[in-house]
This record gives sequence, C-alpha cells and structure tokens, in this order.
Amino acid sequence: MSKRSRVATPRLPAYKDPRQTPAKRVQDLLKRMTLEEKAAQMVCVWQEKANTLVDAGGRFDPAKAAAAFRKGHGLGQVGRPSDAGPGLNARETAELTNAIQKFFIEKSRLGIPVIFHEECLHGHAAVDATSFPQPIGLGATFNPDLVEALFTMTAYEARVRGTHQALTPVVDVARDPRWGRVEETYGEDPYLVARLGIAAVRGFQGDGTFKDKKRVIATLKHFVAHGQPESGMNCAPANVSMRVLRETFLYAFKEAIQKAGAISVMASYNEVDGVPSHANRWLLRDVLRKEWGFKGFVVSDYYAIWELNDRPDTHGHFVAADLKHACALAVQAGVNIELPEPHCYRHLVELVRKGVLRESQLDELIAPMLFWKFKLGLFDDPYVDPDEAERVVGCDAHRELALQAARETITLLKNEDNLLPLDPSKLKRIAVIGPNAHRPLLGGYSGRPKHNVTVLEGIRARLGNRVEVLYSEGCKITVGGSWNQDEVTPSDPAEDRRQIAEAVRVAKQADVIVLAIGGNEQTSREAWNLKHMGDRTTLDLVGRQDELVQAMVNTGKPVIALLFNGRPLSIRHLTEHVPAIFECWYLGQETGRAVAEVLFGDYNPGGKLPITIPRSVGHVPAYYNHKPSARRGYLFDDVSPLYAFGFGLSYTTFRISNVRLKHKRISARGATQVLADVTNTGRRAGTEVVQMYIRDLVSSVTRPVKELKGFKKVSLQPGQTATVALDITPESLAFYDINMKYTVEPGEFDILVGTSSRDADLQKVRLTVTR
Repeated sequence: MSKRSRVATPRLPAYKDPRQTPAKRVQDLLKRMTLEEKAAQMVCVWQEKANTLVDAGGRFDPAKAAAAFRKGHGLGQVGRPSDAGPGLNARETAELTNAIQKFFIEKSRLGIPVIFHEECLHGHAAVDATSFPQPIGLGATFNPDLVEALFTMTAYEARVRGTHQALTPVVDVARDPRWGRVEETYGEDPYLVARLGIAAVRGFQGDGTFKDKKRVIATLKHFVAHGQPESGMNCAPANVSMRVLRETFLYAFKEAIQKAGAISVMASYNEVDGVPSHANRWLLRDVLRKEWGFKGFVVSDYYAIWELNDRPDTHGHFVAADLKHACALAVQAGVNIELPEPHCYRHLVELVRKGVLRESQLDELIAPMLFWKFKLGLFDDPYVDPDEAERVVGCDAHRELALQAARETITLLKNEDNLLPLDPSKLKRIAVIGPNAHRPLLGGYSGRPKHNVTVLEGIRARLGNRVEVLYSEGCKITVGGSWNQDEVTPSDPAEDRRQIAEAVRVAKQADVIVLAIGGNEQTSREAWNLKHMGDRTTLDLVGRQDELVQAMVNTGKPVIALLFNGRPLSIRHLTEHVPAIFECWYLGQETGRAVAEVLFGDYNPGGKLPITIPRSVGHVPAYYNHKPSARRGYLFDDVSPLYAFGFGLSYTTFRISNVRLKHKRISARGATQVLADVTNTGRRAGTEVVQMYIRDLVSSVTRPVKELKGFKKVSLQPGQTATVALDITPESLAFYDINMKYTVEPGEFDILVGTSSRDADLQKVRLTVTR
C-alpha cells in the first residue's frame, strides 16, 4: 500500500454533510458557533446593503462587503435584493443574490448562507415580475385554488431570482374600512381569510420540502389584530376582547399554521390589552408555540422592535427604556430575527455578556432559522440560474394566470335594465372618462411588471377600428398619486372643473360612457410614518369625482362606472344615479384586458364582495357578522349596508333550491352536510358562489347573527343544474363558551344557504345538535 493511499480524507463537519438530518446539522453547527456568530444570525440588512453590500448600480461590491463583514461572523438575512440600486431585473437579481451568497459562504468562518426575503403581496414586488390583483380583490374571487396557483407562480418567480422567504400572506381580518391597509387583506370574514390564507401558504411552500427550488417560506402577518385599529388608524391599539381576539383575529393564523404548515410569522406593530406584539410573551410563546405547536420562526415587522421604545418619525410604545431594553423584551417574547436593520439586536452580544440575556435564549431562537436554511438546501445548493430567472419571470403563461385572476375579481354591483354587457356592433363611439381610465392601477407593495394595461388601452385593443374610443381624464384624485410619495397633494378644484367641462364635451359625442373612478395608491395605503399617511376619516370619493359623476349622468348617455380602490367607498350618490357599477379593487397588470372582456361580454363577471360597503363612514363598523344587539337602527338613515358581504351579480341568473340537510340531527362530535341545487336560469354561462352561514340560536355567550362557514364556486351552462354539498363539522359549530372553552354546545342552529350574506338572498334549514 502506498503512502498516498494511507492519508485519511479530512472528515466533513456534520453540519456540512448533506447525509445528516437537518436537526443533527443544526445541533452540530450550534456547538461550533461563537456568541457573535449566533447574534449575527438574528439580524438583517435592507437599505443598509447600499453601504455594506452593493454599489450605486445595485451590483455586488466586494470591497464594501469585506469592510462591513470583515470579522467573518456572517449574517442572518438580506432584505429585498431586487430593490438594490435603481431596481434590478430578474437576471440582475439572480446574479446579485449569487454573489452575496458566495461572499457569506466563502468569507465567513462557518460559511452559513443568508436568507433573502422579498415582498410578494400580489406578485413579487420587483422589476418585471408578474402582478395580479391585490388580496382584497383575490378575496372577491372566493377561489382558493386560484389563489394557490397565483402564489405558486409568485414563489417560482421569486425563488428563481434567489429569494427564500416571502413576507406574505396578510391574514389580518379587516374590520374597519378607514384603515389604509384594507387592500392587503382578504376581507372582513375570518373564515374566508383563513381559507385563502391556507391556499396562499400552500402556493408559496408547496409540500415544505423545497426540493425543486421553486418554493419559498411563507410569512403570516400581522400577528395579531392589526385589522381593527382604534380610529381606523394604522398601528393603533386593537381594543378587542379575548373571545373576539381568538375567534376573529387569531383564527386565520392558527388555521394557516396547523393546516398549511406556515413556517414564519411576522409580529404586528399594534398592542393588544396594553402589550405590544413584539414584547408579548403570551402571544408569541404561550399561544403560538406552546398551544399551537408552531416550530417555525417569528420575524419582526420593519423597525417594530425599535418602536417598543420610541421611533420619533412614527410612534413609540414606551415599554422599553432604550433600544437595549427593547432588544431584551423582544428576545424574551420570542422574536427570532429583527427586520430590516440591526437597530436593537446589535446589542445582543453585550446583553448576554452582562447577564441580561442568556446565550441559551439565542440558541433557542436561531435553531429554527438554521433548520430552515438546511431544509431550503442553502448549505448544499445555494445558487440560482440567471438564465432560468430571465426565462421564467413575467413569462406569457404567468401573464395569462394574472388575467384570469383579474377576471374573477371584477364584481358587478348594479346592472339596471341589463345595460351590460355592451354590444360593440351597436356602438359607434364610446367615451372612456375618469382619473383611473389611463393610469397604472396596481396598489401598494407593487413591482414594475413587464406589461401594464390601462382601462383605455384594454378597451381600444378589444374594439380595434370598429368603434371609435374617445378619452378624457375628467378630473384628478390627487396630484401624482404615487404610493411611495410621502406628501399627498389634493387636486386643484378649478382645474378639476375645467377638466370636467372637457369630459362633458367628449362624452356628448359618444353612445355610452365608461367612467373609471375610485381611489388611488395615495388615498388608501399603509401609513408608515407621520409624513406618509393612508388612513381616512371619510369613505367618500376624493376630490371632485362626484361632480364628474353627475356631469356624466347629465349628458343623458348611459354611464357604466368602474371603481378602482383599496378600501370600500361609500358610493351612495353613484348608486343612486348610475345604472351600472363594477367594483374592481386593483386588478393588477392585466387591468385593461380583464375590464374589456367583462364590458363586452367575453367574460361573465362572478366576483363577490369580501367586505361590506357601508353607506357612510358613520355606519362603521359595518361588518356583516355582528352581534344580535348591534345594528338596531339610526335616526334619519338606513342601518343596512349599501352592498353586503358576499354580494355580486352576473350577466345570467341563478336559482338555489331544495336546500336540505343530509342529517337533520347530529351529536356534538358528529358531522353532516347541507346540500342545495343550483340552476343557471339565464342565457349565459356563468359562475355562482354558494355560501353557507350558520347561526347558533341559543348559546351561553352571545354569537353573531350569522357566520360564513363554507362556500363553493360553481360554473354552470345555461339551464344546467348542479348539486352543491357543504360540510358541517364540529369546527363549523364550535366557539369559546362562557368558560372560554372551545366547544360545541348542544342546541339548534340555523343553516343559511344562498348567494350573499343578505337575509333576502338566503334560505334556511334547522340543524339540531345533541350531546
């Protein structure tokens, strides 16, 4: 035997051995890490990457990186690599993430890779990525399969650029339309939010193995009760009872964790019962981890740990004396990593050395983050293919999926005398009027998609040369209208009225008017600091839009209104005077194509409202699932909503009949089904969402007048009938009783089946539950 053959091959450390389980690799790695290396895993850089990782053009800067991370301790995460420099396309982002990853693997002592996170609210918020409807619009689809497909697509587009974690989905329940972040939610109903949240997580994460490098970690946010802030003001306290907290706000998080395996949770800015979420041990440890069995990791919302003290440009909670104290509170509560910059967690090492924190507390918090770095394959296959990124992102197949989502989002609220759909053969001229007629309409947390079709462009493309399409802006909503622009400048009344007069001149030449109005990215958005507001004290149309509506009506021409907005608007004047109205929310990059298809009958709208449209801001709260003693009435006004949750018309008609229970009597642990026959009684193919609501007639604590507990979207040809079966399980009937025990109380339940939450649209059968 030669000398050479007797030389032993260096033994691979267990954490670098792909044959070992992730758990064993984490255990081995933790033993090798210094305190400084552990602390480094709990911090992130985002805007700081301009000083530490990239040059002005967004390219990796080795000199900056070597200087900033010269000690070789590594880093936990890098935030939003796609926004480096001027914003990077797919190939450029993939090249950047590869370069940054290579640096941390090769230039840190233990070679621990970083996680790259991105915003993916309604598509990856990046250059060239596919952009589809805002979540409030996806809520209108009542289609979990579509939502899962959309976020499967988003995961692929993000992962192929190097992303590992999406800061999505938002599973807040939006119970105050004054709040500027309504558009980021799936609506006001906890059951609908949970079903679509589950679908989104499954889309992002798949089976959770991450073997195909097409999926990313999903992040449920904002934990918890962010969607009903005091005064409708972002970040304000959530003044809710424990029962409401559990049944309305915690429910969707629990469902998405236990039924879809969500890996990450983002704590919320707000406080509940005097305790900010980032310092709430009961919330993050007792409920999330001990009660629900959550094994993933909690990320802070941006700068929220700092806010435990005081962040002057927005607010403070003043439960921490300084940033070191804030750091200790967040660690003790169970926040694994601080996003987006190391403001507070930069003090981790010092606090451990002084005995304020224990090193074992850091071990506990970094272990799950390391585990998922192993599960993602980052230690074994850390790089992505720029060629694949360029090929996949914004491709034609993804564009078509975004179009389908836009189609299914569009909700028909009114169609007097069957004005719609329009027949192009009967038109010579059509006037497209309004401040939202010819501008991108993506909403917040958006990228810059390859395609972005305005309403005007879509109508012109659909009609070609057969019908003359005229255009006038009509008025402005705000000056500019950019989501990122801090200052919001109201439009000039005199200029608006000049534009309205011009719009009248144009509209008089047309056979029909399509009026695109509503809000814009400034009038409903996240209020992230004192100079960047987005919450409102009124739900009325901003500016002179009602004057524009009246001017169009006064022409005597038929008017079709398209509403684009991020929150429900109290459109009483519009409803009273305009014969046809669509609620579009924000439809994404294919806005114009989808609108044109629906206007001219190529696609039959089937959207349903995921949130109540109140008559005025004075009617708030207006959510449908209220308690029996609420909504008793007002002096001089109607207490009912303008448009109810679950409502939406079609170009055809449907009849629901023969509503019956499979078993009329079950035990508290038993199950049954409600069945209903649905018939398309019109002349067009279309979709209907059959909705099941439940009311507990007598209970130990008050219960809502009705709660959505099941739905099914069906597509039917003219004259076709289908039987829909919806499950009723103990989970459908359970609630927190007088002793705060989650249980099914024996008794009678009304099972309500129909096409919206309105009593007039529901049919009732009675279920008896025995012990």
